[in-house]
Amino acid sequence: MTNYASVVFDLGIDRRFDYRVPPGLEEAVRPGVRVVVPFRSQRLSGFVVALERREGYPGAKEIISVRDREPVVSEPLLKLAEWIASYYFCPLSSAIRCMIPTALRRGHRVKMPIFVHPVPERLADLSAIGALKARAPKGARLIDLLRVHNGPMPLQELLRRGGASRTSVAALEKRGFVELRRQRVYRDPWEGEEIEFEEHLAPTPEQAGALDHARGDLKEGRFSVMLLHGVTGSGKTEVYLQAIDEALSLGKGAIMLVPEISLTPQTVERFKARFPDSIAVLHSHLSDGERLDEWERLKNGKARVVVGARSAVFAPVHNLGIIIVDEEHERTYKQEEAPRYHARDVAVVRGRIEHAMVILGSATPSVESYRNAERGRYRIVHLTRRIEGRAMPSVAIVDMLRETRQTGRITYLSRALLRAMEECLGRGEQVILFLNRRGFAPLLLCRRCGFVQRCPNCSISLTVHEEGSRLLCHLCGHVEKPLVRCPKCGSPGIRFPGIGTQKLEQMVVKLFPEYKVARMDSDSMTAKDAHRETLARFRDGEVRILIGTQMIAKGLHFPNVTLVGVVCADTALHLSDFRASEQTFQLLTQVAGRAGRGDVPGEVIVQSFTPTHPALLAAQRHDYDLFYAREIPFREELGYPPVKRFIALTVRGRRGEAVRWVAGHLEKLLRGSAPRDIHVLGPVPSPISRAKGYYRWQLILKGPRVREMNELLRATLGAMKLGRDVQIVVDVDPMSML
Repeated sequence: MTNYASVVFDLGIDRRFDYRVPPGLEEAVRPGVRVVVPFRSQRLSGFVVALERREGYPGAKEIISVRDREPVVSEPLLKLAEWIASYYFCPLSSAIRCMIPTALRRGHRVKMPIFVHPVPERLADLSAIGALKARAPKGARLIDLLRVHNGPMPLQELLRRGGASRTSVAALEKRGFVELRRQRVYRDPWEGEEIEFEEHLAPTPEQAGALDHARGDLKEGRFSVMLLHGVTGSGKTEVYLQAIDEALSLGKGAIMLVPEISLTPQTVERFKARFPDSIAVLHSHLSDGERLDEWERLKNGKARVVVGARSAVFAPVHNLGIIIVDEEHERTYKQEEAPRYHARDVAVVRGRIEHAMVILGSATPSVESYRNAERGRYRIVHLTRRIEGRAMPSVAIVDMLRETRQTGRITYLSRALLRAMEECLGRGEQVILFLNRRGFAPLLLCRRCGFVQRCPNCSISLTVHEEGSRLLCHLCGHVEKPLVRCPKCGSPGIRFPGIGTQKLEQMVVKLFPEYKVARMDSDSMTAKDAHRETLARFRDGEVRILIGTQMIAKGLHFPNVTLVGVVCADTALHLSDFRASEQTFQLLTQVAGRAGRGDVPGEVIVQSFTPTHPALLAAQRHDYDLFYAREIPFREELGYPPVKRFIALTVRGRRGEAVRWVAGHLEKLLRGSAPRDIHVLGPVPSPISRAKGYYRWQLILKGPRVREMNELLRATLGAMKLGRDVQIVVDVDPMSML
């Protein structure tokens, strides 16, 4: 009998390759380690995913070497990767790639500088120290620095501060005063931040009830899912903090997911204030080296709690006890590139694999999660009141059609909103203005003939940026200078109708020149620490008016914000997406929740051209049950998720006719093999029919269970022979139909 290892390679192919384990490597080769193996005419690095002892067969190639002393991916994470590959229809290697820091995959060398360690016995020898001062004053100066530092120092820092050379340190080492050792250095992304320790707050009766459930499941080591449905400002974060503290007291670790990088600074500050020595941070704005450092701190147990965005769900936390998904309804938890996983659902599966409890928190739960709670799959706990008896903000809806008729002009800031801003700022309070459209204006338009300047690579209009100085495609990044005359009719009447956050910022600066204004969107937050610095300025009161997109709509806690203005509530309401009403209700409820979180009651003004839409009226009342009661019958009638499940198939390629033909052929094959309860919808051109130069057609599989639809897909796609010029993208449980 011979040992064989199944190895996968990050080559985009869904296949395992078996290699013989040579006798000298039998103890080193384990699932989760990387190995170097012969592959065709080259050597490749791959992951061992399984071991099997069986009869040998001739021609099997041997593993050449093992790259890791310990598995890079733990056994529970390998099981999770297997589930992701099966459920989200992707190669196992793609699922594993999500779990490994980029720097580790690329062979990045970790920092191992030389440290100078004082030898306590020699430093206690006063006669030896006296002789050193007489013979080698520079060496004695270095000893004094080590004493003041009270521990080892990096060699280069010691030499710089002591004004000495390497020779002085070598002499100290020879005489036994110090030892030189290389050691791992972990960069701290939050180095220099002064954060004071914070005690737990006394829980409200509703918070205490939620914590009792959490403590029971944690002590039993029982997998469970709690949907924490709490109105904005009800203290969900305090429940998270105390539940994590319980997990730590039991020797367990924790994962805390937030949907936006903009939320990370505030969340990390609060968590570091409670658990100063246990926090690691993982998000895309860290450098590759910083991400590797934080990942290794978790892997070797130096950190036990990770705070991060979507990919932190894969963090190598030891003895995982609890996973928290804050704002669980957010679309940003869905990965839009392969593998197209949803971090909330991955968190639930990881919790089941590792016998950990999962808390899904939101003031506006996704319809899917609420349905699971309604059917008993999740335990639901309600937080119905704001802490300290604070009132929910009052919400007024302004009819912008009526505003236009009464003022005789198109306006972006209504009289009611401007008046409320003046009063709020005059009292020394702060304002948030929400507009979920970045750029200066959404398009460039000819007033005479209606021509719209479009992207040459995508079937969308170009967005105006920087006061009309350039046009940008938000899909492919194409940039153009704006036209001076219309190419269709020759008219010079080119205008920038509509409004984006850049134009809104310009207007507000002119209207309120005495107050500092800041903007937060993906255009302005490109610098590494931009989120942290902007929010710090707003927290300290330097910035009085904060303008932004959805990155400011949730999770932020600023007690001095008493007014929130929603500049246009219709941005997402009329998209060709069955979740448009849900997304609008969630965004409005979340952004309204930023107001009145301190002692002064909050006010929210929502501007809309469809002021009687049910989603707006439910948000005005802060009434999730009203929204859900109206939404779920619509989903049931049409068989939309969560009643049925969707898999979106996008056929794309450079040649439009080839894409259309493949989409039609795929539809025929699927219809010919699909059981009666699986429906094939389409094919039709995608809502964005061309993106980044690729033509796009779409089909939807609709059925009761993903597993059966995946089986149909594997059989169908396995029988198709696609050329290199056409691709089929599979998106299970799609969050966007565009």
